[in-house]
Amino acid sequence: MTQKFQAGQIVYLQEGDTRLYAEVIQVVASRQLCWVRPLFLEVKSGDEEPQITGLQEAFDLLWSISLFYPALDVEVINSICQISQEGSKSEMTPSICKQKLNEFIHRVWQSQKNANLSDEK
Repeated sequence: MTQKFQAGQIVYLQEGDTRLYAEVIQVVASRQLCWVRPLFLEVKSGDEEPQITGLQEAFDLLWSISLFYPALDVEVINSICQISQEGSKSEMTPSICKQKLNEFIHRVWQSQKNANLSDEK
């Protein structure tokens, strides 16, 4: 099933206990791709509060639309407020944020590659 996303909508991409929340910039329906602007990474570990990493300085992504899910407002409002308040106090440099995003995308890509290989067997 293909999602029907709109520009400005918040979506997420999940791998394990980590979610990338991003804003849809454009949907390229002919290629089944979604151009998104990352907002933050959320890592959940057990009963603890999720760890939020703001990604406002990160690069945009063009990724398969089938891997994104629509985010609910209630899922993202607190996190967006949190990263807005922590903005100037954050110890994360733009290069560290970009590195975290790059590592997450690599894990998603590797997971999809492994899933495709197991489907071929």
